[in-house]
Amino acid sequence: MSLRIPAQVMAEIQRHAEQQYPEEGAGLILGSLDGEDRTAHSVLPVNNTFEAEQRGRRYLIDPLAILRAEEEAERQGMSVLGVYHSHPDHPPTPSKFDVEWAVPWYIYLITAVRQGIAAETRAWRLQEDHTQMMEEPLAIEQEAR
Repeated sequence: MSLRIPAQVMAEIQRHAEQQYPEEGAGLILGSLDGEDRTAHSVLPVNNTFEAEQRGRRYLIDPLAILRAEEEAERQGMSVLGVYHSHPDHPPTPSKFDVEWAVPWYIYLITAVRQGIAAETRAWRLQEDHTQMMEEPLAIEQEAR
């Protein structure tokens, strides 16, 4: 499985992560499926609904926001491919909390935000046995001119 994402969509994710700093920012990735390959077309930023004092290390997406994203994706002929979120002043690797709440059919993008500036983004997918997340190939595509 891999994820292709246009550079301008990645820039949206990074801007949202920076705007939410020092809290974790999150959103949903909409796009298309071609076998095991996924192509992101847009993102839907959402509010982090975790308890306020924990938002610097945790995120929570309201299930109704996920339902609305699925409906919007279907209306546009797309699918919800996964979730993106940020790790303020931490590496872009899944935390134990991330693994516990992940689902195997989503891809998870994690962006490290260092002192308010978005840095590295990596892609992850939960293994079918729910024990760990494995890194997935991530291709950031520049626009054709």
